[in-house]
Amino acid sequence: MKEEWLVIITAATPILELRGAIPLGVAMNLPLGKVLLLSLIGNMLPVPFILIGMNYLLNWLKGLPRIHQWLIRLGNKKSKKLHEEIQRWGWLGLMVFVGIPLPGTGAWTGAFAAVLLGLKFWSSLIAIFFGVIIAGLLISGLSATVLFNF
Repeated sequence: MKEEWLVIITAATPILELRGAIPLGVAMNLPLGKVLLLSLIGNMLPVPFILIGMNYLLNWLKGLPRIHQWLIRLGNKKSKKLHEEIQRWGWLGLMVFVGIPLPGTGAWTGAFAAVLLGLKFWSSLIAIFFGVIIAGLLISGLSATVLFNF
C-alpha cells in the first residue's frame, strides 16, 4: 500500500506529476493499469484547488502591487504559447497543451495558465482532465515499451 501512496503523491507534485509517477510505479513492479489510475488521481487532486485558489491569491496580491505585477508578468510569459493555442483551438488547446508530456506542460502549468487567461472553471477542469489522460496514456505506453524491452 505504501507504493500506491508514493505514486499518488508523486503525481500530485509539480514538475514530476504523472511523468515521474508512472515510471516510478512501473519501477516498483506495480501493475501498469493500477499505476495509470493512481497517477491520474494524484495528478488531478491539486487542479481544482489551483483553479480556485489562484484566483483568490491573485485578488489578495493586488494589495501588494509589486508582487502581483511580477506574478502576472511571469504567468503571462509562461502562458504565451498556451494563449496562442487557446485563441486558435479553444479549450482543446488547453487539453493538448496539458496532454503533451514535455517539461512545463502538465496539469499544474495548465491550471495556472487557465486562471491567468481567465478561462472558466469547469471547461478548464475538463480540458485539463482529458489532457492528463492523454499524457498518462502516452507515458504509460513509453513505460511499458521500456519495461518489456529490458
